[in-house]
Amino acid sequence: MDYGIIGKIDKAKRYAEQRDRIRVESLDVTFIGENNDHCVQFENGTWQCDCEFFNSRGRCSHTMALEIILEGMLPEQVQQ
Repeated sequence: MDYGIIGKIDKAKRYAEQRDRIRVESLDVTFIGENNDHCVQFENGTWQCDCEFFNSRGRCSHTMALEIILEGMLPEQVQQ
């Protein structure tokens, strides 16, 4: 194995453990649902989802799941 890549793999592992060094600014995600797929977007500190629940409430299980997954990586004003 290339010795240069070994160092990069170690660095990647350290970054993955230091989630506070990562801030998500924008994101496009597709949730593969049991009934339908749903597109979720995060940009400029705002969530969007194409599911009906989000359209009526401004929050849904898809956005909440991503908030949990991305805990500590979203801008402060977005974190719940």
